[in-house]
Amino acid sequence: MYLDDLTKERYAVEVDESVWQFMKKHLGYNDEEMKKFRENPRNVDVLAKAPELMNKTIVAEVVESQGCNSQHKVGDKLIFDGAGNLLTKKNPKRICIYALAGLPKLIFAINELVYAGVDPNEIRFKRTGCFDVGVGCGGWGHIVMEVRVEERQK
Repeated sequence: MYLDDLTKERYAVEVDESVWQFMKKHLGYNDEEMKKFRENPRNVDVLAKAPELMNKTIVAEVVESQGCNSQHKVGDKLIFDGAGNLLTKKNPKRICIYALAGLPKLIFAINELVYAGVDPNEIRFKRTGCFDVGVGCGGWGHIVMEVRVEERQK
Protein backbone atom coordinates (compact mmCIF):
# COMPACT_ATOMS: atom_id res chain seq x y z
CA MET A 1 0.00 0.00 0.00
CA TYR A 2 1.08 3.58 -0.53
CA LEU A 3 0.55 5.20 2.86
CA ASP A 4 0.18 4.28 6.51
CA ASP A 5 -3.22 4.60 8.22
CA LEU A 6 -2.42 7.94 9.88
CA THR A 7 -1.45 9.48 6.56
CA LYS A 8 -4.57 8.03 4.91
CA GLU A 9 -6.74 9.93 7.39
CA ARG A 10 -5.08 13.15 6.28
CA TYR A 11 -6.26 12.48 2.73
CA ALA A 12 -9.81 11.48 3.69
CA VAL A 13 -11.75 13.23 0.93
CA GLU A 14 -14.36 12.12 -1.57
CA VAL A 15 -14.19 12.34 -5.34
CA ASP A 16 -17.31 12.01 -7.50
CA GLU A 17 -17.47 8.83 -9.58
CA SER A 18 -17.80 10.88 -12.78
CA VAL A 19 -14.35 12.37 -12.08
CA TRP A 20 -12.85 8.89 -11.75
CA GLN A 21 -14.43 7.84 -15.05
CA PHE A 22 -13.18 11.00 -16.76
CA MET A 23 -9.64 10.36 -15.49
CA LYS A 24 -9.72 6.71 -16.58
CA LYS A 25 -10.63 7.76 -20.11
CA HIS A 26 -8.33 10.82 -20.11
CA LEU A 27 -5.28 8.82 -18.99
CA GLY A 28 -6.16 5.75 -21.06
CA TYR A 29 -6.04 3.42 -18.05
CA ASN A 30 -7.32 -0.13 -18.10
CA ASP A 31 -9.30 -1.42 -15.11
CA GLU A 32 -6.21 -2.68 -13.26
CA GLU A 33 -4.34 0.60 -13.71
CA MET A 34 -7.38 2.57 -12.60
CA LYS A 35 -7.70 0.41 -9.49
CA LYS A 36 -4.09 1.22 -8.55
CA PHE A 37 -4.64 4.90 -9.31
CA ARG A 38 -7.73 5.02 -7.08
CA GLU A 39 -5.99 3.20 -4.22
CA ASN A 40 -3.42 5.98 -3.82
CA PRO A 41 -4.88 8.51 -1.32
CA ARG A 42 -2.67 11.25 -2.77
CA ASN A 43 -4.48 10.90 -6.10
CA VAL A 44 -7.81 11.26 -4.31
CA ASP A 45 -6.57 14.42 -2.61
CA VAL A 46 -5.21 15.91 -5.83
CA LEU A 47 -8.42 15.21 -7.74
CA ALA A 48 -10.48 16.74 -4.95
CA LYS A 49 -8.41 19.93 -5.25
CA ALA A 50 -8.07 19.94 -9.03
CA PRO A 51 -11.02 22.30 -9.66
CA GLU A 52 -9.23 25.04 -7.72
CA LEU A 53 -6.06 24.50 -9.73
CA MET A 54 -7.98 24.50 -13.01
CA ASN A 55 -9.26 27.98 -12.17
CA LYS A 56 -5.69 29.29 -12.17
CA THR A 57 -3.42 30.59 -14.91
CA ILE A 58 0.34 30.48 -14.42
CA VAL A 59 2.18 33.41 -15.98
CA ALA A 60 5.94 33.55 -16.50
CA GLU A 61 6.80 37.14 -17.37
CA VAL A 62 10.16 38.21 -18.76
CA VAL A 63 11.59 40.77 -16.32
CA GLU A 64 15.10 41.03 -17.77
CA SER A 65 16.37 40.40 -21.30
CA GLN A 66 19.71 41.00 -22.93
CA GLY A 67 20.84 39.55 -26.26
CA CYS A 68 18.08 36.93 -26.50
CA ASN A 69 18.38 35.07 -29.80
CA SER A 70 14.66 34.27 -29.71
CA GLN A 71 13.89 37.97 -29.16
CA HIS A 72 12.13 37.55 -25.80
CA LYS A 73 11.69 41.06 -24.39
CA VAL A 74 10.80 42.47 -20.98
CA GLY A 75 7.03 42.18 -20.58
CA ASP A 76 6.67 39.07 -22.75
CA LYS A 77 4.56 36.41 -21.05
CA LEU A 78 4.46 32.64 -21.26
CA ILE A 79 1.01 31.42 -20.27
CA PHE A 80 0.18 28.01 -18.77
CA ASP A 81 -2.98 26.51 -17.37
CA GLY A 82 -3.03 25.51 -13.71
CA ALA A 83 -1.70 22.04 -14.49
CA GLY A 84 1.30 23.46 -16.33
CA ASN A 85 0.18 22.99 -19.92
CA LEU A 86 1.50 25.68 -22.25
CA LEU A 87 -1.52 27.44 -23.75
CA THR A 88 -0.14 27.77 -27.26
CA LYS A 89 -2.78 30.18 -28.57
CA LYS A 90 -2.01 32.66 -25.77
CA ASN A 91 1.77 32.64 -26.21
CA PRO A 92 4.31 34.22 -28.54
CA LYS A 93 4.81 32.49 -31.91
CA ARG A 94 8.40 31.68 -30.95
CA ILE A 95 9.39 30.37 -27.55
CA CYS A 96 12.97 29.47 -26.74
CA ILE A 97 13.33 25.93 -25.40
CA TYR A 98 16.03 27.18 -23.02
CA ALA A 99 13.59 29.65 -21.50
CA LEU A 100 11.13 26.82 -20.89
CA ALA A 101 13.81 24.70 -19.22
CA GLY A 102 13.75 26.79 -16.04
CA LEU A 103 10.00 26.65 -15.51
CA PRO A 104 9.03 23.02 -14.68
CA LYS A 105 10.23 23.09 -11.07
CA LEU A 106 8.51 26.40 -10.37
CA ILE A 107 5.25 25.20 -11.91
CA PHE A 108 5.50 21.98 -9.90
CA ALA A 109 6.04 24.03 -6.71
CA ILE A 110 3.01 26.17 -7.55
CA ASN A 111 0.90 23.02 -7.96
CA GLU A 112 2.10 21.65 -4.63
CA LEU A 113 1.26 24.91 -2.86
CA VAL A 114 -2.27 24.82 -4.24
CA TYR A 115 -2.67 21.18 -3.16
CA ALA A 116 -1.43 22.16 0.31
CA GLY A 117 -3.95 25.00 0.53
CA VAL A 118 -1.30 27.73 0.39
CA ASP A 119 -1.53 30.82 -1.84
CA PRO A 120 0.85 29.92 -4.71
CA ASN A 121 1.89 33.56 -5.04
CA GLU A 122 3.58 33.18 -1.65
CA ILE A 123 6.34 31.17 -3.34
CA ARG A 124 9.62 32.67 -2.14
CA PHE A 125 11.90 32.02 -5.09
CA LYS A 126 9.80 32.90 -8.10
CA ARG A 127 12.43 33.80 -10.66
CA THR A 128 14.23 31.66 -13.19
CA GLY A 129 16.00 32.19 -16.47
CA CYS A 130 17.44 30.51 -19.48
CA PHE A 131 20.75 28.79 -18.91
CA ASP A 132 22.64 30.93 -21.43
CA VAL A 133 25.02 32.96 -19.26
CA GLY A 134 24.98 36.03 -21.52
CA VAL A 135 27.67 37.69 -23.62
CA GLY A 136 29.63 38.92 -20.58
CA CYS A 137 30.33 35.32 -19.57
CA GLY A 138 30.91 33.84 -23.02
CA GLY A 139 27.31 33.14 -24.03
CA TRP A 140 24.95 35.01 -26.31
CA GLY A 141 22.20 36.40 -24.13
CA HIS A 142 20.09 35.82 -21.07
CA ILE A 143 16.53 36.32 -19.88
CA VAL A 144 15.01 36.24 -16.40
CA MET A 145 11.34 35.38 -15.84
CA GLU A 146 9.15 35.76 -12.77
CA VAL A 147 6.17 33.48 -12.21
CA ARG A 148 2.83 34.38 -10.71
CA VAL A 149 -0.60 32.82 -10.52
CA GLU A 150 -3.74 34.60 -11.65
CA GLU A 151 -7.38 33.63 -11.64
CA ARG A 152 -8.25 32.10 -14.97
CA GLN A 153 -9.98 34.38 -17.46
CA LYS A 154 -13.12 32.73 -18.81
